[in-house]
Amino acid sequence: MDERHQVVVGVLADEGLPEQVVTSLADELPEVLAAQVGGQARWRVEHVVDQLPLDDDGEIPMRELSRRHRRDRGWDLLVLVTDLPRRSGTSPVAAGVDVDHGVAVISLPALGAVLVRRRARALLVRVVRHLLSRRSGAEGDPGDQGGVTRLSEALAPTKPLSDDDGSAQTHVALVGLRGRLRLLAGMVRDNRPGRLVPHLAGATAAAAGTAAYGVITSSFWKLADALSPLRLAVISVVAILVMTAWLVVYNRLRDRPRDAAERRKAVLYNISTATTLAIGVACMYAILFVLSLLGAAVLINSDYFAQTLGHPVGAGSYLNLVWLCTSVGIVAGALGSSLEDEETIRNATYGRRERERQERNRRERGHRESADR
Repeated sequence: MDERHQVVVGVLADEGLPEQVVTSLADELPEVLAAQVGGQARWRVEHVVDQLPLDDDGEIPMRELSRRHRRDRGWDLLVLVTDLPRRSGTSPVAAGVDVDHGVAVISLPALGAVLVRRRARALLVRVVRHLLSRRSGAEGDPGDQGGVTRLSEALAPTKPLSDDDGSAQTHVALVGLRGRLRLLAGMVRDNRPGRLVPHLAGATAAAAGTAAYGVITSSFWKLADALSPLRLAVISVVAILVMTAWLVVYNRLRDRPRDAAERRKAVLYNISTATTLAIGVACMYAILFVLSLLGAAVLINSDYFAQTLGHPVGAGSYLNLVWLCTSVGIVAGALGSSLEDEETIRNATYGRRERERQERNRRERGHRESADR
């Protein structure tokens, strides 16, 4: 008979990526916890998928969720997994731990854009170890437990950070440039830039039409032949930046809070928005380039192409032509994006949590403007 005491860990995951990550980890977590936290206990992990609520401040009510779910489900510990970027003051955090209430929260954007599953597993072990060690009266800290070496390889640089109010709540905060870049990468991943292309029907039509016109126009042939690869590369970068800037400005996607502290926080959100759009436009560029190249290969006879240019042509001549036509098409696509509905662009650009944050900010601005009147 197994006389080891049982520890039941409940994992409550947000819908979307948190759900995918937690579901993929669920079966292996009891064994991992036994190996890395404590083999003297029998571990049981139960996971539930639900949309985690937000309070009036836009934060997840950890303590309220802990009281409800631990009581109703008989869980000893609760770990929340969300795709909501979190901060403690001005510091971005990967995890928050409330030892008094037996609950921790893990923010997936802080884990970056790659190896998310492995990093989430390492961080989950870290917070459970901290909760259990403090619960049993042993010294514990989210930054000094065993396995820090492994974790430092899997996570951006972190440091333990306590709340200023003297509570037992602590955080695993991201520090340094690497930490902020990893958070930015995670926020961009959560926005899923690839979703942008199908939602830009007007922009895609304008870009494709302009590129097709360039492919069959002899003046484009001669211009592309006269341009160096370096200049063509610069033109393509400028075209992507122009369309990105147009989408941001025209659709009012830039965050501009009045409060100075909020403006500092908004910098990362604005960079995330611009990066998401730039990647989405780059995906459109790549698709348009491939389609234009196929069209040029089918439509343009090589002998006639050589006769027009006045010299023999090869694959490089076709590539230069398509390169130029795609760049001009992307600029035309920026104008075509004006036909898109602003809300459609927002839904395609942002993940669910970011849309919730922006909607809350708009409501707050509306309340302030009403009060000013």
